[in-house]
Amino acid sequence: MSIVKINALTVPDEQREVLEQRFASRAGAVEGSDGFEWFELLRPIEGTDQYLVYTRWRSEEDFQAWMEGPMKAAHQGGGDRPKPAASGSQVWSFEVVQQAAPKKA
Repeated sequence: MSIVKINALTVPDEQREVLEQRFASRAGAVEGSDGFEWFELLRPIEGTDQYLVYTRWRSEEDFQAWMEGPMKAAHQGGGDRPKPAASGSQVWSFEVVQQAAPKKA
């Protein structure tokens, strides 16, 4: 079964739009990676300042290959790099042990 990585990003109110624009401009950056299955950026509605970045991968090895290759390259930069929109980050890892999809009518 797949693995899920959730990056919980602490984002101050004044940085929410910046974060969302940065994710929108990266569209397609992960989708071509071997083993990539799904991406969602989840905006908090109430009670928290944490955005959740949800990705699903075929295996831990596929995720690690992306982390060491394309993701690492995208996050390294020169002096012009903008200040991060998030003030904190924590990555959670899960194995998918059960799943369901809507029944077809």
